[in-house]
Amino acid sequence: MSSSLWPNGKRVAVSLSFDDARDSQLDHGVPVLDECGARGTFYVNVDRAAARVAEWQAAARHGHEIGNHSLRHSCSGNFVWHAANVLENYTEEQMEEELVTANERLADLFGTAPRTFAYPCGQTFVGRGRDRRSYVPAVARHFLAGRGFRDEYYNRPEFVDLAKVGGTEMDGVPCDQLIAHIERAAANNQWVVFVGHEVLADEMRRQTVTPETLRRLCAYCLEPSRGVWLDTVGAIAEWVGRLQAGAGR
Repeated sequence: MSSSLWPNGKRVAVSLSFDDARDSQLDHGVPVLDECGARGTFYVNVDRAAARVAEWQAAARHGHEIGNHSLRHSCSGNFVWHAANVLENYTEEQMEEELVTANERLADLFGTAPRTFAYPCGQTFVGRGRDRRSYVPAVARHFLAGRGFRDEYYNRPEFVDLAKVGGTEMDGVPCDQLIAHIERAAANNQWVVFVGHEVLADEMRRQTVTPETLRRLCAYCLEPSRGVWLDTVGAIAEWVGRLQAGAGR
């Protein structure tokens, strides 16, 4: 692509996002991001966020985005660890009510409602068989953007449906491979939204990004010569929305 769609001539946009409000994100993830001068997006479990609310509030004051990750983290009943509140038993109305309730509770904790949402397990449906429906429209009604997980694409800013932004897994992936994702996306001026969970030095643990990987990734993105716009999901989604509106979408 001959010219950039991103501000200030950047080649590619990158967001670092984390799910579930896990303790290691506060203990290790936020400090690494702060040390590097980077901002992340944290899609929080309401009860976990409430348990360490002062620390999450401090992270928000430092520019990190607090996002909605639903009320009960409902996923398919096909996951053996997920026996209750399964998506196959939901209706669209029930899911929308949960999204609104979670936003209200998070607004009480943080003083403002989240602007973006992350689909638990990356799944966007409710119901089964002939009653199976997408709840992407409900996310579109209440949020600036909704982020997926383990998607097979990067996001084209002029085209992406902001209610279903593709998410690229960061857990357990070596830094060189994460950088390769960024470079592939940069060839087409795209937006990579990385998704992580734990931030721990134990690289063998499931769903884990090591602090060193996170530090190296931030250093790469923040080197001016790389042409990377590293920012929160909300900040980049806002730019994308303006871009698409200007293009008549």
